[in-house]
Amino acid sequence: MTETILRSFGQSTEPLLIVHGGAGHRSTPLTSDGTASAHAALEKILEAGYSVLSAGGSAVDAVVAAVRELEDAPDFNAGHGAALTASGTVELDASIMAGDGRSGAVTGVSTARNPISVARAVMDKTDHLLFATPTHEQLSKWDVETVDPEYFITEKRREELAAFQKQPDALLQHGTVGAVARDADGNLAAATSTGGIVNQEPGRVGDTPLVGAGTFADDGTVAVSCTGTGEVFMTEVAAHSVHDRVSLGGASPNEAAVAVLDRIAIRGGMGGMIVIPTSGTGLAAYNSGDMFYGSFDSTGTYTHV
Repeated sequence: MTETILRSFGQSTEPLLIVHGGAGHRSTPLTSDGTASAHAALEKILEAGYSVLSAGGSAVDAVVAAVRELEDAPDFNAGHGAALTASGTVELDASIMAGDGRSGAVTGVSTARNPISVARAVMDKTDHLLFATPTHEQLSKWDVETVDPEYFITEKRREELAAFQKQPDALLQHGTVGAVARDADGNLAAATSTGGIVNQEPGRVGDTPLVGAGTFADDGTVAVSCTGTGEVFMTEVAAHSVHDRVSLGGASPNEAAVAVLDRIAIRGGMGGMIVIPTSGTGLAAYNSGDMFYGSFDSTGTYTHV
C-alpha cells in the first residue's frame, strides 16, 4: 500500500486556513521558475483567505475567498484553466459546507466565472443543496458573475487533451482545489472546486459536488476538503468518514485522515485531503505522487509544491 504523507499546521484554537491545489502524479518535475511561480500563487491564495480571518471574518467567507482565487489561477484544475472533457468543453463542479450544517453544491457549470460562488448562492439563497447545470436566469437571480465558456479554456488544456487522447493511459495531473478554515469564533468551513478529469465523458460527476464525499464540515469535529480518484472517494464517502472516525471512533484527525486514505488505496484509488479540527492542529495528507498545499496562521504561511 502506498504510504500516506502527512503534515500538521497551526495550534490551539486560533484562526487557521489550509488550501490544496490537487493531488495526483506529476509527469515532469517543475522547473525552478515553475516552482517559484507555484509558491507565489499559493501564497496569494492563502493571503486572500487569511485576510478574511485576520479581520474577524467567518470561516465560510475565508474558504470562498481562497477558492475563488484558486479558480481564477490558470495553473489549477478549477475555473479558468480547468481540465477539458472528451468533447473539449468544461463542466465545473463545486461544493461548500459550513460547520453549522448548511451546505450548497453545483455540478455542470459552464458560464459562472466562479463555481464556488454558485455553491455559496445555493447554500444562502435557496432551499436546496445541489443544482445541476443552473440556468443563466438562476445565476442572474443569485447575482453570480457569468462569462463566455471560452473564458475557462486555455491552450495548455487543449494540448493536454490532445495528448491524452493519443495516449489515454498516461498518468493524470493534479486536479481539484479546496480550502478549509477555522475562524476566531471556532467555527469551521470547507469548500472544494474542480474541472473534473481530463478527457472525462461529458456528464461525468465526481466527488467534489457531493457533500460528505468531497467536502464536509461540522463545528464539533472537523472540516475536510478532498482531492483524488473521485469515484473511490464517493464510494468511501471520504470526507464524512473522517468526521465519523473522529466523532464516533475517537480517532485523532491525523489518524482518521490516514485511515480513510488507506481505504482509498485498498480500493485502487489515490489522493489527498486537508483537515482542520475544532481545536488543535490542522493537516494535509496524501497518498498520491504529490499534492500542492499550503497553510496560513498567526506564524505566517507555508507552501508545498
